[in-house]
Amino acid sequence: MLRAFVNAFKVPDLRNKIFFTLAIIAIYRLGSHVPVPVVDINILTDALKAQGSTGFLSFIDLFSGGALTRMAIFGLGIMPYITASIIMQLLTVVIPKLESWHKEGESGTKKINQWTRYVTVVLALLQSTGLVFLFHSRSQQLGGVDIFPAGTFTAANIALIVLVMTAGTAMIMWMGELITQRGIGNGMSILIFSSVISRLPQEGRAILLQAGEAKFVVVLLIGLAIVVGVIFIEQGQRRIPVQYAKRVVGRRMTTGGSTYIPLKVNQAGVIPIIFASSVLYFPTLLASVYHADWFTNFVNNYVTNQRSFVYMIFYGLLVVFFAYFYTAIAFNPVDTADNLRKYGGFVPGIRPGPPTAEYLSFVLNRITLPGSIFLATVALLPTIVLAFWTIQQFPFGGTSLLITIGVALETMKQLESQLLMRHYEGFLK
Repeated sequence: MLRAFVNAFKVPDLRNKIFFTLAIIAIYRLGSHVPVPVVDINILTDALKAQGSTGFLSFIDLFSGGALTRMAIFGLGIMPYITASIIMQLLTVVIPKLESWHKEGESGTKKINQWTRYVTVVLALLQSTGLVFLFHSRSQQLGGVDIFPAGTFTAANIALIVLVMTAGTAMIMWMGELITQRGIGNGMSILIFSSVISRLPQEGRAILLQAGEAKFVVVLLIGLAIVVGVIFIEQGQRRIPVQYAKRVVGRRMTTGGSTYIPLKVNQAGVIPIIFASSVLYFPTLLASVYHADWFTNFVNNYVTNQRSFVYMIFYGLLVVFFAYFYTAIAFNPVDTADNLRKYGGFVPGIRPGPPTAEYLSFVLNRITLPGSIFLATVALLPTIVLAFWTIQQFPFGGTSLLITIGVALETMKQLESQLLMRHYEGFLK
């Protein structure tokens, strides 16, 4: 692998792409340390420390790489774009116009991407406005903070902060697209990756100071075992064999062949964990508005208390549900079966058409079960560790770990393919 990295820097074109990607990441991390005007970030920092690593603010802060802690111009991070992408992907199934764009190929994809950008800006406006009022509301469920000094919570200051944070999100989106076009890997994923790993040294140091060297070594060993397990599941797939019959096209006869349909065990990726976390935090947001004692007690005892057994069961079931839900949206067995029949392909032993769709759906449901249970286990692992150990940080959380490993694997594959195109040995012999 080290030789492959050295070879990557020997190729001028590939070296320029790597340096360009690193330069964009450096600009992104710089913007994550420049605070917006007016606010007092020391109050926000204390609130985040008080909540710990499993609070609502820490979940939002994860995707900004600590920028929310500093209320930076890139404080929203890439989260609005992630949400917009998920919304557009869900709407593609519901809205016929978007579905027709999706089937148009590259031109339709450009239209969907353009609307994703518009939705991202709208979500950034809404989210930044919500954060401004949230940090002024002194809500106990959300940190109980007011980051505005006395007399500074004015309409002009609110508009300025909202504009700065929305512009920051738009700039992050633009930088991510620049990496995709001129750098290495998927730009948005690379920026998320840089945000997540930027927190690891700080969290590792916190564990070392709180628990000592012995527990620090144990946490590293647990993290290594989790990384191996995540890579094993992420790479796992069921390959459905496909045969293509000989066909006469005009005066030519096309030769038949064989290939396969790769069905991943974890087809949904990290999205079920994000969906489940969002659903669980909705009662918390509602409790900040609806102040009935019974509802507030329920939220505090079972929703925000992550050491609660009820919380763990509910969270795990939500992850499993959303894994099946998103997989059903992302992969359509009926369309796949129709495309196979259209191009003369068939699964050996299965009749083309509806029987093939039923077979693909059956296989997908079976392999999604272990994948969803794996996702729920990885998502609950930090909660279980923090419940039984006297530590405040666990850097190998479900969301951050899946994102980090997934992006690292994809970037490694892209670098390997670039090297193999230039007749260099890749990462794997």
